[in-house]
Amino acid sequence: MAALFISDLHIDANHWGVTEQFLSFLAADARGADALYILGDLFDSWVGDDAADAAQSAAIAGLRALTSHGVPCFVMHGNRDFLLGAEFSRMSGAELLPDPLIVTLYGERVLVMHGDALCTDDRAYQRLRATVRDSDWQRQFLALSVASRRALAGAARVGSQAHTAAVDYTITDVNADSVATALRNAGTTTLLHGHTHRPAIHALHVDGRPCTRVVLGDWHERGSFVRWDEHGPALESMERS
Repeated sequence: MAALFISDLHIDANHWGVTEQFLSFLAADARGADALYILGDLFDSWVGDDAADAAQSAAIAGLRALTSHGVPCFVMHGNRDFLLGAEFSRMSGAELLPDPLIVTLYGERVLVMHGDALCTDDRAYQRLRATVRDSDWQRQFLALSVASRRALAGAARVGSQAHTAAVDYTITDVNADSVATALRNAGTTTLLHGHTHRPAIHALHVDGRPCTRVVLGDWHERGSFVRWDEHGPALESMERS
């Protein structure tokens, strides 16, 4: 048995291949898991629990089938779907998680995060993150019509793509000092996160202690997940037909 971790699927109606592969994953690999953890950006854009598109609704139905089968599912907010709320949990059967969080996996305490909070070299993004995570901002945004929310989200995606293209590749990766601080504050030696779309298992040292940083992959071209069992983490990928 193992716990499975995924992130950065960015599901929406424009990328049905991702949705179909996710549904196959839920019906196969995830059915035999101890638990499924989704560490952010399950959806490419989420403008409220009342505004799922067809692909997102299919993904939610797939999660409901998994949780009804008895597999616990846990979902963390990402930078694209930070507005996931109580109705999403009711529809999917998944439990929303705080970010960051320490989970115990087969006897090991592991710090799990979406990962965007670690990208502290990207100061413009961190300012935006602070704004959209504010409860007053979210309340005002959710009071808008669905059409208005979708239009604003579309404009934000265009701006995000332009910003990412304009800054150095290293700026959008995690900051080493921020990683060390997160591990130090958590009192763990292992960090697992997504967001950067750079899957790898990194060895590092924090205050003289050997530590590990596990990075989840995105699902743009193929499926990607971490299988964590009593032997520790393993990165796995799934080709898309």
